[in-house]
Amino acid sequence: MKYAIEERLIDKGHALQAGLRGQVYSEADFDFAHKHGIEIVTSEEFHRGGVELVKRHQKKFGARPVYVTLDIDVVDPAFAPGTGTPQVGGLSSAQILELLRCLKGLNLVGCDLVEVSPPYDNGEITSLLAANLLYELLCLF
Repeated sequence: MKYAIEERLIDKGHALQAGLRGQVYSEADFDFAHKHGIEIVTSEEFHRGGVELVKRHQKKFGARPVYVTLDIDVVDPAFAPGTGTPQVGGLSSAQILELLRCLKGLNLVGCDLVEVSPPYDNGEITSLLAANLLYELLCLF
């Protein structure tokens, strides 16, 4: 996100990061995001407020072109252990499906899914979830 903002690939005030989780080390951790108008819905906020929090933010995208990048490590390692940066407190598989489905109606122009690491994928559950998430993303076009 940082590089895309710096290279002006994303318009200021038209970016949303949903599902951020993990340790926050200082009050300045989100300064870049706030300075550049990146909206944030943390995992903790999503657990409390659900998909409605994301829906409120996505209204401002209107008919603008939207690119969705999905980092599998947003999902709790209980549901997706096969990633290089597992972090507890993430979304469940049901929550991430609900999150993707709420994107219906946006002007999607592209998408990707990153951070699946097969060597860490116990029972191939991360790969199964990732394949289903990509299917859901493709259905939004």
